[in-house]
Amino acid sequence: MEKPIVFVVSDSVGETAELVVKAALSQFNLEAPFALQRVPYVESTSILEETIKQANERPSIIAFTMVNPDFRAFLTNEAKKHGIPCIDLMGPLMDAMENMFHQKPKLQPGLVHRLDEDYFRRIEAIEFAVRYDDGRDPRGISRADIVLIGVSRTSKTPLSQYLAHKRLKVANVPIVPEVEPPRELFQVDPAKCIGLRISPEKLNNIRKERLKALGLGDQASYANIDRINHELEHFDKIVERIGCRVIDVSNKAVEETANSILTVRNQQD
Repeated sequence: MEKPIVFVVSDSVGETAELVVKAALSQFNLEAPFALQRVPYVESTSILEETIKQANERPSIIAFTMVNPDFRAFLTNEAKKHGIPCIDLMGPLMDAMENMFHQKPKLQPGLVHRLDEDYFRRIEAIEFAVRYDDGRDPRGISRADIVLIGVSRTSKTPLSQYLAHKRLKVANVPIVPEVEPPRELFQVDPAKCIGLRISPEKLNNIRKERLKALGLGDQASYANIDRINHELEHFDKIVERIGCRVIDVSNKAVEETANSILTVRNQQD
């Protein structure tokens, strides 16, 4: 006798149905082996007919997730004719939701996987922002969707993370007079680069508060106005050399700056 089989039928990938089937099977201590066969991307009744034919040749169960009501009805009726157990894993729930929400379902296969892809793109962008934060690895410059350039305390890191949640891969590069910027910064498309300009007074206040938070005196050169002016002059030379767009972040929240960056990006697309 052939081992029993569970046919997992779907008009998309079939992962959802397979997970439910495996969850149910895990509740049984099965001594005899069983088979599980996925039938994905159903686009015609001929595929369903072939599945019924195979299921009729051995002990079988059919479990399916299909949004097309015609396919659901066809498979259910054909399985009933041949006495094959056939379970609609998603249809009854969709019917209940249709009654609850008073709206028709979209009936588009694979939407959940599109959402998953969106989620994974966002996670990938967040990991990218962490990996290429603060000029840690200049190789990220060529791979980034956006490259942020600015002196210390111009919100490069929070901006990178905020934009990552928009599924954009962002690298950021600190500009320090004593350190030559990575050569990759002058090789990448200038349209990908955004300079973050800030007024000396605003930066001076931010850095003083930062030093206080660290328990340090605000007389350090980090918060010295002459030093700040020197850094900003150097920044201006670098962005002019790159030829990139510059956004003034002096009085902007991270969200406002991010929206300005997105506007610039949309204008370029």
